[in-house]
Amino acid sequence: MAGTINKVILIGRLGRDPELKFTPSGTPVAKFSLATDESYKDRSGEQKDHTEWHNIVAWSKLAEICGQYLTKGKLVYIEGRIQSRQWQDQSGNKRTSYEIIAQRMQMLGSRADSERAAGATTGQSPEAGAVEDAERSRSAEPPAPTEPPPSSEGSDRSEITDEDVPF
Repeated sequence: MAGTINKVILIGRLGRDPELKFTPSGTPVAKFSLATDESYKDRSGEQKDHTEWHNIVAWSKLAEICGQYLTKGKLVYIEGRIQSRQWQDQSGNKRTSYEIIAQRMQMLGSRADSERAAGATTGQSPEAGAVEDAERSRSAEPPAPTEPPPSSEGSDRSEITDEDVPF
């Protein structure tokens, strides 16, 4: 095979509203968690459910759209790539976290479904099915950050904590 592929496709629900921030150069970046569910039967035939949490990062125009239209509980399609970060925590242990760098997002489901899942109405009326392909604005996307990952103190990129879980 001539090349390799780093591609992730997820359909899940937002665990929290996106956090929209800007880099010092003014580039928008949105971060949010996404939950995907799996149901299966174990060896004894008992039904088991498992939820996997994913950290999503969107840049540029896609970040602005995520910040404007996505809310906790919203069902979305995310397409992107996986990126790992390694650092040492305060105890000197080597830590690794993974995040999905979103390149495309599509809102799924009806507005009523997302409002029910979020538990409240936001008052906005985003169009279901709005799509943003980050490839169109790829020139504005900064390269992957090269600075060392921050310590866990006051970090935006810390591990998932109990506060990140929506229930």
